[in-house]
Amino acid sequence: MGVGKRYSGYKSWSFFEADKDYKSYKLVREINRVPSRIIPLSKVEEERVDEIIEKNIIISLHDHSLVYPEKPDEFIEYMRIGRPWIGYEGLAYSGLDGFFEGMFDGVALMRSPDPWDWDNVVHQIGMFQADIDHQDLVFVARRSEDFEKAFREGRIAMVIHLEGPPNIREDLSKVDILYGLGVRCMGIAYSRGNEFGSGLADKIDRGLTDLGYELVRRMNKLGILIDLAHAGDKTSLDVIEASKDPVVITHAGARSLWPSRRMKPDEVIQALAERGGVFGVEAAPHTTITINNPRHSIDSVMEHFQYIEKLVGIDHVAFGPDTLFGDHVALHRVFGEYLAISATEENLPQFPRVDYVDGLENPSEFRNIIRWLVKNGYSDQEIAKIIGGNILRVTRRVWR
Repeated sequence: MGVGKRYSGYKSWSFFEADKDYKSYKLVREINRVPSRIIPLSKVEEERVDEIIEKNIIISLHDHSLVYPEKPDEFIEYMRIGRPWIGYEGLAYSGLDGFFEGMFDGVALMRSPDPWDWDNVVHQIGMFQADIDHQDLVFVARRSEDFEKAFREGRIAMVIHLEGPPNIREDLSKVDILYGLGVRCMGIAYSRGNEFGSGLADKIDRGLTDLGYELVRRMNKLGILIDLAHAGDKTSLDVIEASKDPVVITHAGARSLWPSRRMKPDEVIQALAERGGVFGVEAAPHTTITINNPRHSIDSVMEHFQYIEKLVGIDHVAFGPDTLFGDHVALHRVFGEYLAISATEENLPQFPRVDYVDGLENPSEFRNIIRWLVKNGYSDQEIAKIIGGNILRVTRRVWR
């Protein structure tokens, strides 16, 4: 984290007049919304955590900084208006120096009912930047050096990350436009297939299409990091083979521990690592659970982490918790069809539902990952790689 974060107390859109220039909502608290568990440590361990946070660049490979309304029945309207409230207070508390921002991905409904409509995607990018440009804590990252800048200056570098491409059909010049708008990480498909390849919700994975190969080449040339979090297995393997640069899986888990299509098989994880990529372990509700820890909490998340770390080594694992500020379980309930929730939960063993992931409920709790790593005997050097170093290695190679 470097020097303390220079959070001034700014709240999104506070330069406007509430309910005159925009519709306001009663939003959730960004810190301690629920009684989420903090990993207990000794005094010596606490001091070590503080030192690790102070000395290392800390990056989340995937999160959503959005602050949601307290009332879930306002979620759809909130998305249709498309004005993001960013959790600056929670981000300042998190210890993060950078994060890959998922924005409204999958549920952006501002201009049309299709979340991946071009206008919806451009709308959300513009809205995020309009608010960010009125404060000093968060700024948009365009180069790997921006993470170092954030570390030095007590700020936070936000990577604009599209979990899938907008509906651009064969017009790959629009990928150039996305790069110009600040996009530095993008998926090939978001759960359901498109003209480029298959998504994880597709029962038949046809792999990367001819146009998909062209998209991979375009992203490589531009310097956009390729994300396979929501791509199908065959499509993922095709992309890994086709890309001249390392790729990432920003947020997922190990299918060997939980048989959901949302998780990734060993074959994909190993292929990713062999080509220098990084796997981000996620913590969105009811994803990274296990047979040993079926009640989703930081314990089950870290079981996925340890499995992947043992499978491919410490140099290829990170965290992309995929958290947000608000009721994530309610969000999945309201937008389940858009997010293909039912497809990812087909034929799973029964498991207890939770109201939130205890220990990793929202982005402000990222430091709990560091606490867990210290508690469980990881060295300072290993932790430095896991919490940011591995991501830095890949972005330094990919981003031009």
